[in-house]
Amino acid sequence: MKKYKVGYTQGTFDLFHVGHLNLLENASKQCDILIVGVNSDALVQEYKNKTPIIPEQDRCRIVKSLKVVTQAIVVDTLDKLEIHKSIKFDAIFIGDDWINNDRWIKTKEDLSKIEVDTIFLTHTDGISSSILKEKIKK
Repeated sequence: MKKYKVGYTQGTFDLFHVGHLNLLENASKQCDILIVGVNSDALVQEYKNKTPIIPEQDRCRIVKSLKVVTQAIVVDTLDKLEIHKSIKFDAIFIGDDWINNDRWIKTKEDLSKIEVDTIFLTHTDGISSSILKEKIKK
């Protein structure tokens, strides 16, 4: 397994659960520094048309408190090239449930041009914030 200097991952991390933890733990094993972008409330509203249950600053604080996370920041864009301008990561980590997604195919292609590897990590089946929200409704 290749070891990276700076790894990056990004997500909403609403209703933090074991799937989120698995992603962050597995990413941290492959890099010296793990920076996590926490999607802002406005960004989530824009691309998911949903309002997170947990506000952005609280979600960021939760993620930042994990020992496997070096730094957590609130981000306002899904554009990883834009984020790379301020965070010079050499690998990006994402769940393998996104592997055939058009946006991620393009992201991988774009990042490879600037020598950033895209690493698809095993997705934790059977858990998501959406699944938890449905269970809470019942």
